[in-house]
Amino acid sequence: MATDAAFLSATELLAAYRDKRLSPVEATEAAIGQIERLNERLNAFCLVDRESALESARASERRWQAGAPEGRLDGVPLSVKDLLLTKGWPTLRGSRTVDPAGPWDEDAPAVARVREQGAVLLGKTTSPEFGWKGVTDSALCGVTRNPWDPERTPGGSSGGAAVAAATGMGALHFGTDGGGSIRIPCGFTGIPGIKPSFGRVPAYPLSPFGTVSHVGPMARTIADCALMLTVIAAPDPRDPYTLPYDGEDYGAGIGTGVEGLRIAYLPTLNGRWVHPEVAESVAKAARHFETLGARVEQPEPDLPDTAAVFAYHWYAGAALLLSGLSDDKRALVDPGLQEVAAQAEAFSLLDYQRAVKAREAFTVRMNQLHQDFDLLLMPSLPLPAFEAGVECPRGSDGDRWTDWTPFSYPFNLTGQPASSQPCGLTAEGLPIGLQLVGPRHRDALVLRAAHAFERSHPTPRPPLAEA
Repeated sequence: MATDAAFLSATELLAAYRDKRLSPVEATEAAIGQIERLNERLNAFCLVDRESALESARASERRWQAGAPEGRLDGVPLSVKDLLLTKGWPTLRGSRTVDPAGPWDEDAPAVARVREQGAVLLGKTTSPEFGWKGVTDSALCGVTRNPWDPERTPGGSSGGAAVAAATGMGALHFGTDGGGSIRIPCGFTGIPGIKPSFGRVPAYPLSPFGTVSHVGPMARTIADCALMLTVIAAPDPRDPYTLPYDGEDYGAGIGTGVEGLRIAYLPTLNGRWVHPEVAESVAKAARHFETLGARVEQPEPDLPDTAAVFAYHWYAGAALLLSGLSDDKRALVDPGLQEVAAQAEAFSLLDYQRAVKAREAFTVRMNQLHQDFDLLLMPSLPLPAFEAGVECPRGSDGDRWTDWTPFSYPFNLTGQPASSQPCGLTAEGLPIGLQLVGPRHRDALVLRAAHAFERSHPTPRPPLAEA
């Protein structure tokens, strides 16, 4: 029964509280039970505050008993990625350079919003140092492992959040995404999540990686992602780039389907290699959208390769991040992060400005593509999860995480909403991710299409979650 309660969605939990079939205390105890059973093996959480969570759950239980719930998430167990400030808890960002003493007296905007809406905060999930790469390991917290196969990576940088979602360690989870850090671990662990439009979710302090970075929800259902996005998109004056708040309920039209939508199916970008089983599953997903009433075409758009453009933005952020560290502290930093920062220190201002102009041109090109297509459909990743504890698959040609994530970072450059959700398993039983990309500011459209697909392709549970 405890395992079953741990896997209820947030919307199911809220309905159960309303009908008095389950209490927030029981739901929180179920989530904590999963953490206590699996975290030592999987390393999803770097901080668990059992007593604080149960205290919050008991307060929520009293409100529900009185018929006066406090907000849209009252009593829902939730985790916070350890890049987001959380009042009363250290935010170490996976780094030995951050002083645990704090002070830790402020919530990031999104954390403040879920707290205001009554969520039960369980603890903080793991990230690579400062969220810099597409896998989750650090000298501070160790290696985070995939619940489908603990010898493999869950991806990153929101790897801890993805593992927590997949194994019932809470219903809702915060991710951040500067080059795929929500969509990569969603793809590798078989859960849904969305990188919202840039500015949709206010952030503070702003990421050192600049305007490619987003905050967004990860969960076990698209409806839960929509619910969480509705809450965390509320305004906050601390973000200078936030979009005007429109009060949209992202779950309101989620069930209206995709009939008549124009979808561009892109098997790859720029001819990049895709694992045959990934290609087959994504092609099958494209055909399924046709059965749902969408008009699916396979265009061949002339799109530039944006790897170098992204590197200028991402590496410059790394250099900025490390520029304030003493030599002693810099020596503690992940060697890979030191390497990309050192590369950026050789950039000229003119080179960087050229990359900015190339980014602008690519964004315009994507805007033009969306004049013909409502959505883009493609793999989240070109390959299934590989060995844990390494930045790149052994034996691959690349030496940086961006070499195996060619389908995620382009949409950080453009600021478009992009989701990932499971669309099948490989012969080895590893998840395959489907990515849907919408025009800028059309987050609700992406969620609506993702929900339509999810109806016949629900999120699977990894065997380890119920062992």
